[in-house]
Amino acid sequence: MAGKDIALGPGKVDLLEAIEETGSISAGARQRGLSYRRAWNLVDTMNHCFKQPLVERVKGGKGGGGAKLTAEGRRILKGYREMETKALKAIGPEWKTIQKSLKPQK
Repeated sequence: MAGKDIALGPGKVDLLEAIEETGSISAGARQRGLSYRRAWNLVDTMNHCFKQPLVERVKGGKGGGGAKLTAEGRRILKGYREMETKALKAIGPEWKTIQKSLKPQK
């Protein structure tokens, strides 16, 4: 949390990955099933919550404009995914117990 805003979470990290993959907020939004407006609001929140922006616009040219992660954005994305991996390892046995109680997927 940064004030009343949620600075980062799974959905925002997924969007950062999509922007990194596609080079665009709009294409990243489509990839993740979000409206452009929703994606832009998420990016705007992240950029305002962190000391340095995580996403920056790329000026248009022959192929048009786009967006990319800043060095800080790539660092935060990598750190979040590493943290997530460690957490999943730590809860592995308990998660397997819970999964056994779930209905099978159709």
